[in-house]
Amino acid sequence: AIKILNILESETNAQDENDKFNRVDLLVQDSQDRKIYIEIQTSRETDYLESLLYATSKIIVEHQSLGNDFSNLSKVISISILYFNLGTGDDYLYHGSTEFNGINTGSNLVVRKRINVSKTSEPEYRLVKKKIFPEYYLIIVDRYQNQVKRKIDEWIYMMKNNEIAPGSGSKNIDQARQKLAEINMDVKERKGYEKYLMNLARDRDVINTAKTEGKLQGLVEGEAKGKLEGLAEGKLQGLAEGEAKAKIEFAKILKSKQVALEIIQETTGLTQQEIENL
Repeated sequence: AIKILNILESETNAQDENDKFNRVDLLVQDSQDRKIYIEIQTSRETDYLESLLYATSKIIVEHQSLGNDFSNLSKVISISILYFNLGTGDDYLYHGSTEFNGINTGSNLVVRKRINVSKTSEPEYRLVKKKIFPEYYLIIVDRYQNQVKRKIDEWIYMMKNNEIAPGSGSKNIDQARQKLAEINMDVKERKGYEKYLMNLARDRDVINTAKTEGKLQGLVEGEAKGKLEGLAEGKLQGLAEGEAKAKIEFAKILKSKQVALEIIQETTGLTQQEIENL
């Protein structure tokens, strides 16, 4: 699981077209309590690596309480998504970390720690290599040649082209596809989508409120009689018809944006046949 700890910084400065600067910094924590520092930067920065080192060092210091044992230091993983060329090189995806190699032998120094790998109350220990130093991933988007060879390439393709590569199947890529469809809507489509969401929320609230107050109990249990049943049924029918119409219109928009069929089904509740007939 991923938990967003903080949006460290979000800056935009565009006094003129040639001096545009954009940066978004995000700090998240994964299920292993590792701090993952994500930075998206669109403009060239002369001392970028220096600023990156400073940022990761600061995260370590700020998340280490005074008096705590050093064994509790936070592991930091830095991911930089760069929309400019950094240095010279023939790759678009780089990884780096600190290692100690022998001056005479060239062999890597390995320091191990003992961890408990037991899933029961009885401890079971195993020695693993310590990996405490920050790890850095640099994604240089402009160098990517639109060739999808690995799962990570599907995401880099999206970053560069603002669309999902055909045949992509990475985890959560369909959610990104849906979000891109929303971003790429024109003004009219976006207004219709926002209206659909508002109506959907309102209709659900009306139904939930009615259930809470017991107004729908008679309909559900078959015990309501007379005028009250007719009124409640009429209101529900109107809500259902309005929601069904809104779902169809929204499904048409998503279909026109080539959103995956499964996502349209999940979002609108329509069947595959209903969507194909639109």
